[in-house]
Amino acid sequence: MEERYISARRAAEELGISVATLYAYVSRGMVRSEAVGGRRNRRYRAEDVRRLKERKQRRRDPDGVVEGAMHWGTPVLESGITLIDGGGLYYRGRDVVTLAGESTIEEVAALIWTGDEAMAPALFPPEPCMPSRRISTVMGNVAGLTPVEVFQVLLPVAAAEDPAAYDLRPPGVARTGARILRLMTEMAAGEYAPGLAETLQRGWSPADPGSADLLESALVYCVDHELPVSTFAARCVASSEATPYAVVLAGLAALGGVKHGGEIELVEAFLREVEGVGDARAVISGRLRRGERIPGFGHSLYPEGDPRGAGLLRLVAGAYPESIAVALPGTVAGEMLHLMGERPNVDFALATVARALELPPGGAIALFALGRTVGWIGHAIEQYRSGSLIRPRARYVGEQPHRKPDER
Repeated sequence: MEERYISARRAAEELGISVATLYAYVSRGMVRSEAVGGRRNRRYRAEDVRRLKERKQRRRDPDGVVEGAMHWGTPVLESGITLIDGGGLYYRGRDVVTLAGESTIEEVAALIWTGDEAMAPALFPPEPCMPSRRISTVMGNVAGLTPVEVFQVLLPVAAAEDPAAYDLRPPGVARTGARILRLMTEMAAGEYAPGLAETLQRGWSPADPGSADLLESALVYCVDHELPVSTFAARCVASSEATPYAVVLAGLAALGGVKHGGEIELVEAFLREVEGVGDARAVISGRLRRGERIPGFGHSLYPEGDPRGAGLLRLVAGAYPESIAVALPGTVAGEMLHLMGERPNVDFALATVARALELPPGGAIALFALGRTVGWIGHAIEQYRSGSLIRPRARYVGEQPHRKPDER
């Protein structure tokens, strides 16, 4: 597990400076510290040390730092949407745990897209989306597809019928985003209710009206997370000034990979294996002996645990305290903490929600996709506003050109 604080000697060694210089950095606010067992004994924020080290490396070897930035490295784009800091997650400066407990997904979308939660009623009127005859015809031929596959089939059709989507001004993109999100939600649920979470509840869990609150919170937890591959793909497409439909389709394409949203399916398969064997420790131990990874645990950005996973698991355990479907993941989480010191992440929590609510096949990743669509639209708004094209250069490592010798 990655350390959050390190000693003065270790911090100085990492930075290649003296301890006295480290103290000067602390006095200037460049490195944060905390007291341990008395004022004269302090530890230093590892994240701050890492950032200073990367800054020095940028000056010495800018090409090497750019290469590393593409893998959990130095930030490569500016965004005012999400902050990950000190083990917490914040949307527009608001703690996601608080938002997930107090706000609707429509209010969070309005916050992300416009900066004002109060814009939610204007963006999301209570009327259903009323699909066209063409969309209805296509909807009649998607039996057997997962919800995310349905999104990928129907969104291009909807895009062709929505000329207003070419309005790339922020208010226009927010309105288009609301239409896309409403359409996707009704596609997934096959039902309609005034609220997005209520629509999902009516289609996925009709016998349990209380499940709407849990679905609402899950959507909020999934809204944004800086620049994972799907969001970076979405921003790249937005930088070409393609429509928000294309932005969302790009995000969906990346989301399905097993190193991103597809991780949820690995978690679901893992939980089914534990359920079949009936012994969480035996399954985990067997996988470890075989050199297999345990999906759904740990996160590079949260050494002390993913707040989305922890928050969502608290909610599902509180809503269904007697559920066997919730008890089994709880046992698995306990064994993983004991054996490996790892805590569940949001993928594990979404798989647990799907088990608790008996969501249809593909429901957990669809829930992730619906929540994340809010973030993709928010990033599109930022990218359209910047007017810049994301076009990095590649470092050529192939065979050099065969040039004719100079004839003199």
